[in-house]
Amino acid sequence: MKKTIGSFTFVLHSHLPYVIAHGKWPHGMDWLNEASAETYIPLLNVLTELVEEGYSPKLTIGISPVLCEQLADESFKQEFSSYLEIKTIAAENDIQEFTKHQSKLLLQLAHRWKDYYAKIKSDFETKYGRDIIRQFKKLQEDGHIEIITCAATHGYLPLLSQDTSVQAQIKQAVSSYTQFFEKPPRGIWLPECAYRPRYKWSPPVKNNMRKKNYLRKGIEEFLSENSIDYFIIDSALLKGGKAIGVYMDRFDALKTLWGQFEKEYTPREEEIDKTPREVYLVGTEGKKPVAIFTRDPDTGLQVWSGEWGYPGDGNYLDFHKKRFPGGHRYWKITSAKSDLADKWEYFPEDAQKKIPENASHFKGLIKSLLTEYHKKTKKKGIVCAPYDAELFGHWWFEGTQFLKLVLKYISEDPEIELTTCSDFLGDAKPTHVISIPEGSWGEGGYHYIWLNEWTQWTWKHIYEDETRMQKLVQEFGQTKDENLIKILKQLARELLLLQASDWQFLISTWSARDYAELRLSEHHQNFVRLAEMAEKYGRGEWMDPGEWAFLGDVEARDNLFKDVNYKWFGKLEFPPR
Repeated sequence: MKKTIGSFTFVLHSHLPYVIAHGKWPHGMDWLNEASAETYIPLLNVLTELVEEGYSPKLTIGISPVLCEQLADESFKQEFSSYLEIKTIAAENDIQEFTKHQSKLLLQLAHRWKDYYAKIKSDFETKYGRDIIRQFKKLQEDGHIEIITCAATHGYLPLLSQDTSVQAQIKQAVSSYTQFFEKPPRGIWLPECAYRPRYKWSPPVKNNMRKKNYLRKGIEEFLSENSIDYFIIDSALLKGGKAIGVYMDRFDALKTLWGQFEKEYTPREEEIDKTPREVYLVGTEGKKPVAIFTRDPDTGLQVWSGEWGYPGDGNYLDFHKKRFPGGHRYWKITSAKSDLADKWEYFPEDAQKKIPENASHFKGLIKSLLTEYHKKTKKKGIVCAPYDAELFGHWWFEGTQFLKLVLKYISEDPEIELTTCSDFLGDAKPTHVISIPEGSWGEGGYHYIWLNEWTQWTWKHIYEDETRMQKLVQEFGQTKDENLIKILKQLARELLLLQASDWQFLISTWSARDYAELRLSEHHQNFVRLAEMAEKYGRGEWMDPGEWAFLGDVEARDNLFKDVNYKWFGKLEFPPR
């Protein structure tokens, strides 16, 4: 048996904003239903199939705390079963119409959709007992995957104005993970792979905060303090050069924003002595350093690029063109330049022929990268391939089958080892401590997707509420009064939801701009009213019945994180000196 030359891991990031009780279609619960039907259950299926066939996929998957909360919620489980029935009925209606019109190929596809949703429903209700999280947990307990966490509500950590907010996002993440998976997390996916080192920070948006320039902790300090061993970064943060970005091909609005940003953007000069084949450490003196895995740029482009990557192949199912009212898809991509009117009908057999070809090419690319590094250094390197999980199955319908074949092909190659991030970290034992700059995996490698002329107003409100929350906890945080505790807990939930990076992303991409603006405004308004209630009640003033009714309604609607600790927002552990 040949010695291995290196290792590979997929790192999939699963996340959706909190949508339960906040709309259904076109924006809201159906996002969660679609992702579950098209990504989470198909992903569970291919992982389970691999295990049953004798393979251990060694996938590293992040499931954000807010997504865990939703997938475990009974209202989602009931809604999801109903959604699958509706999709099955829609396929039956299409079958009747295509039979009437004698549309042979479309009829075959409609039968496929009927069978697809019937199977997803059976898998969800019978095979997985309506508990998606439990099935992922079992795969981890059996040693086949590693589950990592994320900031509580996917807050964009570098732009939050208070270190206490970063602290709360990370501590809630660890608490939530431990609740669902009965062990603490070893790794974390920082939202948008966004990182900020320690330095004197000034708010980028004018606000009423008194401090204009103050020392902030590096993100890795919060991770170290909470016993998290590693996180993922983009290659541009490690090496410099132009950031590849991961969303441009999917959203036309980003091309407009990028055109504006690019005029002022100068990439950092590339540092050729660093490589994504190695694991490095970042840290602050006096604290245990935290490891970083780096997104491989070559494998990233092969999957992320809709223009010339695998998902853009003309034979694959088109994401955008849907038949209404049922919403099923009957057309293939055809070509990167085809508009909706020029899409041809989808031939599943042609798509299935492309999957092994793409998977084999991808496996070959991984091996060539590891071979090159091994020849140069005589060391075993790693190829770390991080993606949004929803890319597979949802955006790229055939993507989960691609994942399965890649994992099989690598398992069958004696020179490459499948691994999880924690397993590789344990073997590699890195000692090289480096500094990395501020940035993300967005276009330009910085924050402009989340902070621009369209989103600047959102940060003003977030900053106001962060400051107010800190003061409220400092004033009332030691209370024993159960009513005041309920108000403070709900304040913490509303602030966490307000901080979700999804809102700025949806505004910048125009993919659900009105919905995002409404949600952000709603959580801000909820926060303001609850803050006023906390001040009144905490100081012994009379509260009318309408205020208590409001608290009850907001608690019922935004009832995630039952264990939320509002004190995290009041005082910073281990302040920077």
